[in-house]
Amino acid sequence: MNPLKTNRKSLLISVLLFSFLYAPVNAQNLEHLKDFFTFYPNKKAVEKDSTRYLQKFIAAPVVSFSPETNFAFGTGAKFLFKFTGSGEETRVSNMPMTIQYTLNNQFFVFSGFEIFTNQEKWVIEGNLLLQNYPRLFYGFGRNTEEEAEEVYENNQFLFEPIFLKQTPVRYLFFGAGVRYNRISKTGFEEGGLIDQLRPNGFDGSTSVGAEVALLYDSRNNVLNAQRGWYLEFTHGKYDKVLGGTNIFNLTRFDLRHFKELKNKSKDILAFQFVGRATRGNIPFSEFAFFGSSEIMRGYREGRFVDRDLLASQIEYRKHFGESKFGAVAFLGTGSVYNNLADFQFGSLKPNYGAGLRFKLDKEENLNIRFDWGVGRGTNEFYLSIAEAF
Repeated sequence: MNPLKTNRKSLLISVLLFSFLYAPVNAQNLEHLKDFFTFYPNKKAVEKDSTRYLQKFIAAPVVSFSPETNFAFGTGAKFLFKFTGSGEETRVSNMPMTIQYTLNNQFFVFSGFEIFTNQEKWVIEGNLLLQNYPRLFYGFGRNTEEEAEEVYENNQFLFEPIFLKQTPVRYLFFGAGVRYNRISKTGFEEGGLIDQLRPNGFDGSTSVGAEVALLYDSRNNVLNAQRGWYLEFTHGKYDKVLGGTNIFNLTRFDLRHFKELKNKSKDILAFQFVGRATRGNIPFSEFAFFGSSEIMRGYREGRFVDRDLLASQIEYRKHFGESKFGAVAFLGTGSVYNNLADFQFGSLKPNYGAGLRFKLDKEENLNIRFDWGVGRGTNEFYLSIAEAF
């Protein structure tokens, strides 16, 4: 038996979480914890000019373990800032960073950034990913068996900047960008599923495409919204002209809504609906991978794989008065498809779960989250800075 298949559960531990459990819980200790993990890069400039936004770099150390990686050490961080000259009309820009390194000499570096220029005339968003991290594969389709689990590895470099210009309609932005996704140094089990199926791009690929994008974002806070709508739509055309290995189209959308409930605690009800579809000569790395720490929590990423994906979730976010602690409960469903015309309600996979929250920064409404998600025959733990969506 492959030793990597003996345990399906990932254990996540935070140094910060241990501090909550073993240190006396009082306001002074909690403030010390917050100050310990928060840095202010422009503090001296703000002391001279109070109109400047006080930039914040908030980080928390994380230790994790899974059979595929052994122990992993790293940090989750958020850099929050505004450009000089931005006032209350400009929302806070967010540049997150997650860095992990494992005892198996694997690494993971990721940033999904959203930057607002002065008066929100432009929004610059996108993703940066550099990793040599194990992934799981069970075959293609929505009915693959758990016992088919296979571990494979590759090097991945993904860079996707998108530039969006504000339109005359408030909160509506339109723009374009590029997406570069390179897969190299692949490793998989000899005689395993990938070796048998040998899907297009199984031994490496390069996707290079131009994207058009539409964004409507009326959220009052990009890190943990209490109210507002968010809709992002992108459509990319990938070709060999710029050095890509495959010709295909990739379409994605992400719809979210946040509503503040009229009760004393001002709890939040949040909703998300996402979709992804690919057409053409698609490399393996561009298929839809079901499950993550953000959508369909409870399933390992890649538990189901196919060309298209639809998923939704609803989350209730509970606040306990002026306390820094909170809790959430979430429920979702989704599935993958070879074609959206194959959609069937009976094929939807359920997930549900709950989580705890600790407020790192009251002004920015920024939380550390610890979630437990349950899927059909599986469950996972997640630890991160900021909400899942």
